[in-house]
Amino acid sequence: MSRIPATSVSPSLTGSGHSRGRSLATIAAVSAIGGLLFGYDTGIISGALPTIADDFRLTDAGQELVTGAILIGAILGACLSGRIAERLGRRQAVIWAATVFSAGAVFAALAPGAWTLGIARLVLGLAVGLASQAVPLYVAELAPPARRGGLVVAFQLAVTCGILAAYLSGYLLDESWRWMFGLGLLPAVVLLIGMCALPESPRWLFTHRGPEAARAVLARVRPNSAAVETELNQLAETASATGERGLRALRARWLRPALIAGIGLAVASQITGINAIIYYAPTILGDAGFGRSAAMLTTVGVGVVNFLMVALGMWLVDRIGRRRLLLVLLPGAVVCLAALAAVFTHGQAPQGGARWIVVLGILGYIAFNGGSLSVVVWLAGPEMFPLKVRAVAVAVSTFAVWFADLIVSLTTLSLTSTLGVSGTFWLYAALNALAVLFVFRCVPETRGRSLEDIEGALRTGTFRAMR
Repeated sequence: MSRIPATSVSPSLTGSGHSRGRSLATIAAVSAIGGLLFGYDTGIISGALPTIADDFRLTDAGQELVTGAILIGAILGACLSGRIAERLGRRQAVIWAATVFSAGAVFAALAPGAWTLGIARLVLGLAVGLASQAVPLYVAELAPPARRGGLVVAFQLAVTCGILAAYLSGYLLDESWRWMFGLGLLPAVVLLIGMCALPESPRWLFTHRGPEAARAVLARVRPNSAAVETELNQLAETASATGERGLRALRARWLRPALIAGIGLAVASQITGINAIIYYAPTILGDAGFGRSAAMLTTVGVGVVNFLMVALGMWLVDRIGRRRLLLVLLPGAVVCLAALAAVFTHGQAPQGGARWIVVLGILGYIAFNGGSLSVVVWLAGPEMFPLKVRAVAVAVSTFAVWFADLIVSLTTLSLTSTLGVSGTFWLYAALNALAVLFVFRCVPETRGRSLEDIEGALRTGTFRAMR
């Protein structure tokens, strides 16, 4: 085992344990603004789309393309994110994302036509793809094992805040869709300024600038110098392990269990229907006989429930664990989707009390799926993937999220036309049930383990045995 020579650390540099805790909270809070922008810019289309469709006379296909443009951009951003985060640093990748968010918000607000709005949405997607890879990676590499889950999930909590803010904007601004997009500029500027004051990931610094650079950052966010030296020694052992970098390195047999678990959760988080509900909630509620105002208000309720459940998941993920959270909540999503499918079975708008089953079914589904898969998905990759390939592997799993999301967004309206609303909900119920089985068979428990311990389990073949 390689060891890093210990050096004395000035108390004035490290500060008290309380100040270090505040430092970690500040890092997580500032970087999580990237999640807020992610949620806002993906969710705003829900309230803006009906007015945009009227203004630009869009068909169903045109609406799907305007909705999906941000996802195409997110896929491209995910493809670029691994190289940026590895070569320039995790923090620098978030700064790039903030800059692109700012430009995209202005471009979308001023778009004169459907094509330019689509391009603006694609630009925003580039930022979403960068942020969704870089922010969880950045926070995971700074956080201590005992707090890593909650600090990383703060990103997803911010995503739900962004979605809720988008729903509120859609309800309050109603037909002023340009203002809806333009409001995204403010948090983008705050993120850009805030990230300039934060430190780089100590793990990136260790591999690119040496142990002393990593030690200086760890001294700011760990409780004492002993914890700093222990972590540096673990890093030294991990960094000295044999192995390639880049995409080709992902072909190694010993990496497969982590890739299956991480990418599988990424795909499951989308094909189980969460964003189909978020994007098209007003349309689904309209099919159930609700007026536009009532549908938009209920959609705000979707955002509130999503936020509350992710907040609960943020509190639970370091207490009961990632795997147990998934296995406890996901079956509830299956039940809610089955109830929705049953209500729409006859192909007619539900009447009377059946309408409230639609509302409760949607809210319940959001609670169970959003409080489980949506909580774990951005945490799994940064935890499970080894140091030398972490940036590129997280980029691949992020690509999987956005590619699957694109397929869902481009096919939801077509699916409901082909299978009917009931058939679509039955399909999503089956996919949620398959997700439960996948978690049970392939996803281990990573709660409380250091990133280096998890990598060690991968290398020794005991990764799936972690329960």
